[in-house]
Amino acid sequence: MTQEQALKILKDGYQVFLTGPAGSGKTYVLNEFIRWCQLERGLEVAVTASTGIAATHLNGQTIHSWAGIGIKDRLSAYDLDEILQKEHLHKRFKKTDVLILDEISMMHSYRLDMVDEVLRTIRDIDEPFGGLQTVLCGDFFQLPPINRDSNEVKDFAFEAKVWRELKPKVCYLDQVYRQDDDALLTILQEIRAGDISEDSTFKLQERLEEEVPHDTPVTRLFTHNVDVDRMNADQLTKIVGESKIYAMSTTGKKADLAQLIKYCMAQQRLELKIGAQVMFIKNNFQKGYANGTLGTVIDFEDVTNLPVVETREGKRITVLPESWAVEKKGVQVAELRQFPLRLAWAITVHKSQGMTLDAAEIDLSKSFAPGMGYVALSRVRSINGLFLTGANQQALLVHPLVREQDDIFLADSLELEQSN
Repeated sequence: MTQEQALKILKDGYQVFLTGPAGSGKTYVLNEFIRWCQLERGLEVAVTASTGIAATHLNGQTIHSWAGIGIKDRLSAYDLDEILQKEHLHKRFKKTDVLILDEISMMHSYRLDMVDEVLRTIRDIDEPFGGLQTVLCGDFFQLPPINRDSNEVKDFAFEAKVWRELKPKVCYLDQVYRQDDDALLTILQEIRAGDISEDSTFKLQERLEEEVPHDTPVTRLFTHNVDVDRMNADQLTKIVGESKIYAMSTTGKKADLAQLIKYCMAQQRLELKIGAQVMFIKNNFQKGYANGTLGTVIDFEDVTNLPVVETREGKRITVLPESWAVEKKGVQVAELRQFPLRLAWAITVHKSQGMTLDAAEIDLSKSFAPGMGYVALSRVRSINGLFLTGANQQALLVHPLVREQDDIFLADSLELEQSN
């Protein structure tokens, strides 16, 4: 299905599951639909995602925060009663016309059912999600829901009771815009199919042996934070020159701040040097950067010590501090201010979801979840920008239930396409 066809179905007011491979333009379609709802129809759109990082890609908030469920694994009668006492949730849910939930692949089925229960109860409409037009978006071949006490994968969102009741129209985007060459596209399609050919295996083996050219700015992807932090610290110490250290400023209660710091990616102590590779961690389209924009620190302004970053596209940006805030009952309860930068010689595969990179050095030797290899490899535009340093047996696996369900999604989408 094309982006235009999907957009038409969304505008017609259907319940929709918007899916497709990495790089097929799911976020673009969502943003176009949100813009149309708000500017042309005057509709109130709740823009949410299953993770804090994904939410920032759409200037939204986490579904857990929006729905008032927090990080609970189940809703007791007491929990539901507590939520019902919150007047701001009544106002929020009753004025909402459209609910968007992005990165659905990382949402547990039982949490989706919890959101449904809260909306039905407060809106007093016994229909899926309280009768809201609901748009679920994501790709189940990407990162799955992981249980906190183990790396076990279970409870996919499509197994939720409310998913079956919602019966969403499936809009399966099938044209990929991110990859520039057929070789990588073929490999990614074969990973999705669970059948990697000898030719693709050989091409990946070649990328294991390929050294990164010295003049190639490359982002390194690891599966674990400890490896990312170590790599970034090591790289910073290799740069000869003076450090500039920027401390985060905060206001608000400790618990609210802890939640905010966890989701926003800003660092409490940010150390930079000229030559440091950095990543912007907030959207500011007026200033010319988005969450995930990569660049290099090229200077510090006199007197103010503001960092000057040159992006990979060649744009020079004098970076100012940004603020992140969290509200409760419509009142701001915590705020932090920090420069919207992180060291970015290395980032985690989880943080890379949603990004497009020209070149990446990827270590999949500690992969622990289905979809990790697929997400990592699909970040780069071409196979020439892919440099592998390791992979374990799990690296290129996809969950068998996901593959089985994907065939159903594709068939449903084709049927919908032919009937429209």
